[in-house]
Amino acid sequence: MVAPPDNDVLFARALRHSHQGSPALLGVSVGVREGEILGVVGPRGSGKTTLLRCLSGQLVPDQGEVWFNSGPVHTLSAAARDQLRRERFGWVGSEPQLLPELTAWENAALPLLMRGVRSRAARAKAQEWLDRLDIGAAARKHPGALLQSERQRIAVARALVSVPAVVFADDPAAPLHRSDRAQVLRTLTSAARSHGMTVVLAGTDPDTAGYADRTLSLRDGRPDTAFAVPDRETPDPAPANA
Repeated sequence: MVAPPDNDVLFARALRHSHQGSPALLGVSVGVREGEILGVVGPRGSGKTTLLRCLSGQLVPDQGEVWFNSGPVHTLSAAARDQLRRERFGWVGSEPQLLPELTAWENAALPLLMRGVRSRAARAKAQEWLDRLDIGAAARKHPGALLQSERQRIAVARALVSVPAVVFADDPAAPLHRSDRAQVLRTLTSAARSHGMTVVLAGTDPDTAGYADRTLSLRDGRPDTAFAVPDRETPDPAPANA
């Protein structure tokens, strides 16, 4: 194995992966710098979710390498990869996947509670992120009493609450109306910039690329240079209250 570039917090080389014999990734390589927001764009079935799951250690690629902070992820045991995800990564998908028996703040605080953070401190931090996402008033409600858009905001708060090194966001605004999508993506990306978090943001909506510093376009499991989205020259400054 050859170590990745020192300036990449996350690096993948020649990733290949299949699901039940159907190719999902066909030799994808990518590097992500610390504090960068990388947009992964492409149509459904292009390999975006598989790429994020390989980068985050949820999947071990059939071939290729994944590195985080110059340490190999693909050779770690399942237990070590689970620990890495708990301690250093955040994840939000297109479905909130909240625990129905927990309140909104308990769901948002779950990463902190699992680390042993005291309930009062975890609740205060969760409330802070729920407030940023305009869902703070529902902190004591259970997911079953909330709208889909509200549940999705709680999932975003959960991904950010521990200020992870890397946030993997797999089409996080997919179930939301356009105005809600914009707010969630603005909050996610501005919070990441203000806290120095790296984000890998996947989406089918072309607007997703507008929130990223740089983009990787995929089609049929391969980089798609023909449909690449131009990189932004400079990121937008984070709002003062981010």
